[in-house]
Amino acid sequence: MTTTTIVVLGAGVSGLTCALQLARRQGNAVTVVAKHMPGDYDTEYTSPWAGANVLPMADRANSRWERRTWPELRRLAKEVPAAGIHLQTARVLRREKDVAAGASGGLSDALFALNPWYQELMDDYRELGRGELGAGMHSGCEFTSVCINTAVYLPWLVSQCLALGVVFKRGVLGHISEAAGLSHTGRKADLIVNASGLLACRLGGVMDPAVYPVRGQIVVVRNEAPGGIMLAPSGVDGPEGEISYAMTRAAGGGTVIGGTYQKGNWDGNPDWNTAVRIMQRAIELLPGLADGKGIEGLSIVRHGVGLRPGREGGVRIEKEVIDGTWVVHNYGHAGWGYQGSYGCAERVLELVDEIAGLAKSKL
Repeated sequence: MTTTTIVVLGAGVSGLTCALQLARRQGNAVTVVAKHMPGDYDTEYTSPWAGANVLPMADRANSRWERRTWPELRRLAKEVPAAGIHLQTARVLRREKDVAAGASGGLSDALFALNPWYQELMDDYRELGRGELGAGMHSGCEFTSVCINTAVYLPWLVSQCLALGVVFKRGVLGHISEAAGLSHTGRKADLIVNASGLLACRLGGVMDPAVYPVRGQIVVVRNEAPGGIMLAPSGVDGPEGEISYAMTRAAGGGTVIGGTYQKGNWDGNPDWNTAVRIMQRAIELLPGLADGKGIEGLSIVRHGVGLRPGREGGVRIEKEVIDGTWVVHNYGHAGWGYQGSYGCAERVLELVDEIAGLAKSKL
């Protein structure tokens, strides 16, 4: 059997999921090369800072990635506790002022649509009754989702990759073509998967001007959300780019409360005034979170900032030849990298197959 030598650039959730799916195929020798690895905390390494959860953000036309990912994340939550994923009820709230304005205040207009496409995807989707809505809320919906403890899930992905022979290397690349010489096999890579995330805007050979940071500030607390509810209102009153959400991670991962969605902001330091507003909104959303003690009742694990990899025009999943080596790009996921990870990896594998078909046709 002919071996295909593959280098995956990037060890965030997108790169790791691609590496895992590629390694599950016989005949692939996969090396993951990355500046940051699971266990690291750096603002430009987005994946550890994510909530992470499933709240569909795409419109119907671009929903493939989330549609194809949801069944696998649900399966892991039910069948593989070591992955650090658990089922959790998601409650999406639409404020009257946002509905009247015809837009949400941050995350995604599609998430807060009055007749969302994802009601077809979530088996127990339901609209909330009037008696379940708080003041200022127009409507809302509820469905079973998942929350992922990223501190468990990312290492779990690594462990699954290692069991299939994937080799991990740290490296800082100036140009994407350098990845071709970094396979653990010693052979030149037949193809590179570029899952470099936000760094795609600076990586030689790619230098994508459409990529930009979306700053996300969070607070992780030890308190657990009452009732196991994951909440996301359509907007907040306050500075532009601020949003609100709360979710309790699996396996003792604490509750992540947020947040911000600040496009073009590279600041990796927590802003303390923002942090106070984040905590105050969380208490308003979930009065039982701090047992009625206000923000003083929150037991803080850490403050954090991650830079989501936004991209004008949306995610880039396509193939091209750079300096004589095939490259499959998979970056620009903004705030939905986890909930689109398996769907995007599926498309990456399709492109890898197309490349293999082109190679055979030349023989």
